[in-house]
Amino acid sequence: MWEKIQETVNYLIEKTNFKPEYGIVLGSGLGGFADDIQILHTISYTEIPNFPISTVQGHKGALLFGLIGDKKVLAMQGRFHYYEGYDMKQVTFPIRVMKQLGIEKLIVSNASGGVNPTFKVGDIMLIKDHINMMPEHPLRGHNEERFGPRFVNMSEPYSKAMLAKLKAIATTMQVEVQEGVYLALQGPTFETLAEYKMVQNMGADCVGMSTVPEVIVAKHMNMDCLGISVITDMGNEENIEEVNHEEVLEAAKKAEPHVRNLIKSFILQF
Repeated sequence: MWEKIQETVNYLIEKTNFKPEYGIVLGSGLGGFADDIQILHTISYTEIPNFPISTVQGHKGALLFGLIGDKKVLAMQGRFHYYEGYDMKQVTFPIRVMKQLGIEKLIVSNASGGVNPTFKVGDIMLIKDHINMMPEHPLRGHNEERFGPRFVNMSEPYSKAMLAKLKAIATTMQVEVQEGVYLALQGPTFETLAEYKMVQNMGADCVGMSTVPEVIVAKHMNMDCLGISVITDMGNEENIEEVNHEEVLEAAKKAEPHVRNLIKSFILQF
């Protein structure tokens, strides 16, 4: 794994000669953030040594190197999911690469199903914590000490300082945001009504199929993380029969302008 990552990093440095400060993972329906970046280099996943390839509708599959103001960013236009058939080391491979490129701050976004009864479709939820219910752990197996310690402290998976700053920005911009706990399940099926109730009973506010493995690996390497989730459906009896991927993408698209403005302002100010 170490050697593969160094090969990938060396390839990207040779192609771009670019040292990003921020890493951004653009989730379902949020790929339009690319328009906010002054793009200097675009590299398709298919061109990058050792990189997986995104297979999900709404995930374009490219690394974008560029600027937001004077801040250097690297954005993933499409992520990898365990349900696609990749193992967790493949799912989190890009996060390892980001760290080796010099990135210390990671911003992750996703679409999720809400279970908090005070939420509604289209809400933007800032992730304050998560519950990992994935069937495989990204740190299982041999620990590479050059990445981080065997046992990782997860008491602050999402940076409190980053979260406080984003909340302040949202208040200034008059963008309503929620705050809550994200629970990760394997997917790719949407949850049953009983599963949505289970998620709520376990103390989560929303449920999705990504993000948590990325954040675990980021914390293994001592990166600071900020998470944003768009509530694209509600897990209740009124609308559970209507949930499909196209509607999820459509709901995420409606919230996208606000999410883009929040992320852009955060990077400029933090």
